[in-house]
Amino acid sequence: MAEFLVIRIGKDVSQPAQWIVVDDSNACCSSPVIGSLSDALTDMGERKVIVLVPGAEVLTTSVDIPIKGGSRFLDALPYALEDELAEDIEQLHFSTGIRSNNGRVPVAVVNRERLSQWVECFRELGIQPVSMIPDNYGLARIEGTISMLITEDQVMINDGENIEIVMQGISPSEALSAIGVIDEVELHRATPSTMSKNVLIYCDVENDKQYQDDWLILNNKMKDLTINLLKNGVISQLALTVVTGTGINLLQGDFGAKSEYSRLFRPWRYVAMLLLVLGLVGIATKTTNYYLLKQEEMNLKQQFEAEYHQILPGTSSVNDPAGIISSLKARIGTSGTPSVFLQSLEQLSWALKQNKEARIDVISYRAGVVDILLTASNVSTLDRIRRVISENDQFKASIQSTEQDGDKVNSRIRIQVNEI
Repeated sequence: MAEFLVIRIGKDVSQPAQWIVVDDSNACCSSPVIGSLSDALTDMGERKVIVLVPGAEVLTTSVDIPIKGGSRFLDALPYALEDELAEDIEQLHFSTGIRSNNGRVPVAVVNRERLSQWVECFRELGIQPVSMIPDNYGLARIEGTISMLITEDQVMINDGENIEIVMQGISPSEALSAIGVIDEVELHRATPSTMSKNVLIYCDVENDKQYQDDWLILNNKMKDLTINLLKNGVISQLALTVVTGTGINLLQGDFGAKSEYSRLFRPWRYVAMLLLVLGLVGIATKTTNYYLLKQEEMNLKQQFEAEYHQILPGTSSVNDPAGIISSLKARIGTSGTPSVFLQSLEQLSWALKQNKEARIDVISYRAGVVDILLTASNVSTLDRIRRVISENDQFKASIQSTEQDGDKVNSRIRIQVNEI
């Protein structure tokens, strides 16, 4: 069972971080820890590291571009998000997720310099994360449900479909109004107006007390309101979601793991060079041998053709010496092909022992081929005999013909050496 160390950093990487150990069965293997990033090394060991970065610094959205993945898609992506971007696209790094069933592709956009700072910070500590994910992706999406996680001064929210954002300095009810779930005018009315939406909220005890008035408003407005108190802190909830593969990994493109290949290759570079030299020597040797063999073949063919023309003057050029020799042997009855008659009869005998209702009428043998006339009760018996003869791969049996004769079937089976 694989274990992961999930580290959540804040706006300032020099400030204390949070981390927890979870496994791929969606269970926490340790209690949450708060401390400096260097202290997380003691819990890392051989575990893979997933880093949660501040979602407030990453634009998380989705686009509908009718282009399949690839360079063309990445080229069109900045223009599809043009209205949502506040910075020059040259200063931004774009990461994408898997296209959803509705055709939209999730996208995460972050300042390149900021991402470089995060990567460099962990590199200096000797930590190589397998992924860096905006922390709001740790809030699981549930179809037909609006999910919110309240932490510090932020509200992480998703609508179970395409909206997945982080808002600061805002209350839960205002967050719902901001994404268009509740009309702002309707929000301040005292009359109940039940919406066809379920709301699931995660928060700690302090936030629960802070937003008691909001809970009253939402109970009055929404179809169903569920509040889950996070007893082990925010990191435990976020970690259990991202470890399942949820979220967009920012370490793509220029920030992908390919830069590590050179470091991994470095200790083996001399071995690789030696193997390359040996490979080149082997190829050169085989090429030389092939050339020499072709030359020898050409010489032998010329010698054979000269002798053959002395025996049969006026014949055309020789293209297949081996075929000519086989033909000559067949003419004088000295073919090197071994007789298969007795071996085939032995295999036939074994087949008939297993199908005693069959009877042999005639056996003939010619030029390595055995033809047998059989009488059997049905075609299935004939097919079983054929399969038994062919099962040792030495012979190939085939049914040449069948003829119904009353309640019996007359058939001709041919047995010959299997040349496969």
